[in-house]
Amino acid sequence: MHKLVAFFALLASPALATGLQVEIEGEGANGTVTIDLLDDVAPGHVEQITALASEGAYDGVVFHRVIDGFMAQTGDVENGKLGGDMSRAGTGASERDDLAAEFSDIPFDRGVVGMARAQDPNSANSQFFIMFDEGHFLNGDYTVVGRVTDGMDVVDAIKRGEGRNGAVVGTPDVMKSVTVID
Repeated sequence: MHKLVAFFALLASPALATGLQVEIEGEGANGTVTIDLLDDVAPGHVEQITALASEGAYDGVVFHRVIDGFMAQTGDVENGKLGGDMSRAGTGASERDDLAAEFSDIPFDRGVVGMARAQDPNSANSQFFIMFDEGHFLNGDYTVVGRVTDGMDVVDAIKRGEGRNGAVVGTPDVMKSVTVID
C-alpha cells in the first residue's frame, strides 16, 4: 500500500522543467534564446528560476551588467525592470529566500548559464549570467544552472556595458518574456 501511495505522490508532484525560452529585445539583441536547465546538477536553483519565470517575474528585466568577452548578467526581478531606476539594477533579488550553493564540476564555458551571487556563496537568488567565452576561474565558486542550446548568436549581440564592471549605459537590452518549456 505504501508503494502505491508513494507512486501516486510522485505522479502528483510537479514535473521538473527542462528549459527556458527567453525573448530578448533591444539596441543590440533581438531574438530567442533557448536554455537547457540542469535539474540534476542544481535542483534548488532550477526550481527557483522556473518558479520566477512561471510567475512572469523575469519579463521586462534588463541585462544590466555585460562584459565583452566574459558574460551578460540579468535577472534582478526587484530593481532591474525596464523603465525603473537603472542605477539600482543588479542590487536586488526576489522575495524568495537565497539559495545554498550547488557547485559542480561543470566548467564555465561559452554558453553556460550560472547564478550570480554576492560574497557569500549561499547568496544566489534570482540573478543569472550567460557566458560569452570560457571563464574557468569561476569553476567551483559559482553554481551552473544550464546551457544555451539555441540562440547563442542572440546572446552574442546583447548590448555591451562599459568599464570593468560592465554597467550598461543608456537603455539596456531586455528579456521581454521568459517562458518555462519542456
